[in-house]
Amino acid sequence: MKTVKLIVVGFGTIGKGTLEVLRMKHRDLLEKQGFDVRVAAVCEIDGSIVNDKGINIDSVLKAASSGKLKEHPDWKNAKSLEAIEVVDADIVLELTPGDIKTGEPGISHIKKALECGKHVVTSNKAPIALRFQELTGLAKKKGLKLRYEATVGGAIPIINLYRDNLEVNEVRSIYGILNGTSNYILTKMFEEDVSLQTALKEAQELGIAERDPSYDIDGTDTAVKLVILANSIMGKRISYKDINVRGIQEITTESLELAKKHGYVIKLVGDVNGMEVSPRLIPVNHPLNVSGTLNAIMLDMDIAGTLTLVGHGAGKIQTASSVLADVIDILKDMKEL
Repeated sequence: MKTVKLIVVGFGTIGKGTLEVLRMKHRDLLEKQGFDVRVAAVCEIDGSIVNDKGINIDSVLKAASSGKLKEHPDWKNAKSLEAIEVVDADIVLELTPGDIKTGEPGISHIKKALECGKHVVTSNKAPIALRFQELTGLAKKKGLKLRYEATVGGAIPIINLYRDNLEVNEVRSIYGILNGTSNYILTKMFEEDVSLQTALKEAQELGIAERDPSYDIDGTDTAVKLVILANSIMGKRISYKDINVRGIQEITTESLELAKKHGYVIKLVGDVNGMEVSPRLIPVNHPLNVSGTLNAIMLDMDIAGTLTLVGHGAGKIQTASSVLADVIDILKDMKEL
């Protein structure tokens, strides 16, 4: 059995979810494929838990739940960049929150990992949206994998699906709902005739919306994901600044009621060909009319025609599903070497 070591950078919601799923699926999935996957380091902003033989996942999750990571026996003062460089590992999971203005600290983490000969899997949208060509080019130069399925659509396997099964197609357009928070709010407003603020407050109480929901409400999150899809699937060379973005702040109960009378709903839609994110009228019987936190993404292709993917676009377990799918993809390539 081949031993493979991971470094987890960023131990927030996605990091914890990834370790929970890894613990759950290790024996059933990974070991059956011939891999003993160990976590060699878990890096947080002020230090790291490091054990070259493999960290006990239960102990790390328990320490995190009680806010006592620093009391873990394997705690070190090594910051993430240092840990990426010195810890013996095969794959770095870059799971930190993204800053769309700078892309940091994700860009530095990804570059350091690739420069040190480590494959990378990331859920961090900002580096992939801002430095797609640079980072994928560096990975190719180093003969390494950079995987980022978890940056778009939660558990929806859109990037890997295209790469593994649909690459014979020319994708003519990508169009869809890419943000579960805004979709939940619009669904709530439409179905229960409540204001945006009322729907937003409930979303925050349920943990669907962040305390500062601006990235979701103003369309930034959708635009970032749109850029990633455009570059990775359609071969475009665009950045966030190329997208015209308008969010849902001005949507009222009156506008939704008017749409309803004419057989429409209003959804926040990302449109690659239009280079735009904006609220749009969608017929009630249209495939994009999905409710709650669901995402729906339509690909129009020259051979396969139109394909619509629907699924949960957020959540720690759903995103962890995509993170570990990318890990397994890398493991399969390592197995063939």
